[in-house]
Amino acid sequence: MSHLQAIQQLRDYVNQHIIGQHALVDRLLIALLADGHLLVEGAPGLAKTRAIKVLSEGIEGDFHRIQFTPDLVPADLTGTEIFRPQDGSFLFQKGPLFHNLILADEINRAPAKVQSALLEAMAERQITVGPETYKLPHLFLVMATQNPIEQEGTYPLPEAQLDRFLMKVLVDYPDAESEKAILELTTQEAREDRREPQSPETEISQDVLFPARKEVLDIHLAENLKDYIVQLVIASRNPGAYNKELAQWLQYGGSPRATMALGRCARAHAWLAGRDFVTPEDIQTMALDVLRHRIILSFEAEAEGITTDYFINELISLIAVP
Repeated sequence: MSHLQAIQQLRDYVNQHIIGQHALVDRLLIALLADGHLLVEGAPGLAKTRAIKVLSEGIEGDFHRIQFTPDLVPADLTGTEIFRPQDGSFLFQKGPLFHNLILADEINRAPAKVQSALLEAMAERQITVGPETYKLPHLFLVMATQNPIEQEGTYPLPEAQLDRFLMKVLVDYPDAESEKAILELTTQEAREDRREPQSPETEISQDVLFPARKEVLDIHLAENLKDYIVQLVIASRNPGAYNKELAQWLQYGGSPRATMALGRCARAHAWLAGRDFVTPEDIQTMALDVLRHRIILSFEAEAEGITTDYFINELISLIAVP
């Protein structure tokens, strides 16, 4: 079995247990292949937690969920040194960040110090406690969730920290057919007296995952498509070159991280589709998820009801496709 077939088999397994959220499942796999982290926003009950838990069951590695609350402190994530009175020494006890797949549930409920501890670990892939630095696992993926409904008692992530996430995915309600299938699936699981999906017959080992990442990096990205990515990101900073009205809607555009993220995500999207080259459609498909948390709209745009997704789609329509 090739690396692509193994990942596609994992995608099919997750989609069997996460019904009606194919885009979320694909974005999770793309984040895994592009070695990045995912921010997911959606109302409660849309299988955000279940998605990464089911994914973890199909991958060789361990999973940990952290429920973010206002009383968390950074040591609750990173770990702490424990005094040993028998010999007067200190022993470092690792925190939950020393796992392969992390669910940071409702990240915006924790104060800034805790958010910073998590985001530093995401960026540096290491944790410093006192004079010692500890490396995190080579396979390290964080999926953070936000609840857009409740705003009281939350601490919104600063824009500079949002930039650390590879993608921001919006999760919406499933359609009627999918919701009926969810009802049948949960009834079946309750009848069989199992609260969680059964693990797949074969797990994806890390010996498969890391070579798959190298194959993604080898996907051909033509020079004119590299220029197209750069033009999209630069246009997000200076839309007035294409449309003066768009310039009035913008406060800040995408950083160079957006350019790098769009290239890697487009390659991963093409690889999952079984192609060895990137098309303009791959770039356009991933542009929303890569850019929506990196673009800050002006007060005028918010007053007119303009969303970030609408702004990005307008940019895409204005820039010539190679």
